[in-house]
Amino acid sequence: MNRPAQGRILALDLGKRRIGLAVSDPLRITAQGIDTLERTNIREDLARLEKLIGDHGVTAILLGHPIHMSGAEGRQAKYAREFADRLSRQTGLPVTLWDERLTTVEAQRVLRAGGLSSRRRAQSVDRIAAVILLESYLDSLAPTGSAEPPRE
Repeated sequence: MNRPAQGRILALDLGKRRIGLAVSDPLRITAQGIDTLERTNIREDLARLEKLIGDHGVTAILLGHPIHMSGAEGRQAKYAREFADRLSRQTGLPVTLWDERLTTVEAQRVLRAGGLSSRRRAQSVDRIAAVILLESYLDSLAPTGSAEPPRE
């Protein structure tokens, strides 16, 4: 798969109370966590995300897609889809849904391994989950190492 056009990607780990955030570098190689957004209401959440997008020069958005381990979509996956549609309409940017299965579990494992207290883990888990989500997406964009050019 060829790496798409350059520009920062904003990743969102959408929760009921908070949205974990991470942003890529302009070359779409690395992911860095940024401050977690405390949710208020949908309009204000979208407006604050739109400001972040402008501040960071974001050209694409990645949103965690909370599908069940079976691959089926539940209520949260439907909500994520609706949020993605509204965010895309508000910002004019493409929003890609990306499988987020186990990102929060992995984030909690990383934070536990780092020796953080449970209080500090709770404050950081959403941001780390967004970083893990974005890293997995960026990894999927990386060249496969194949000598053959992609087929059109």
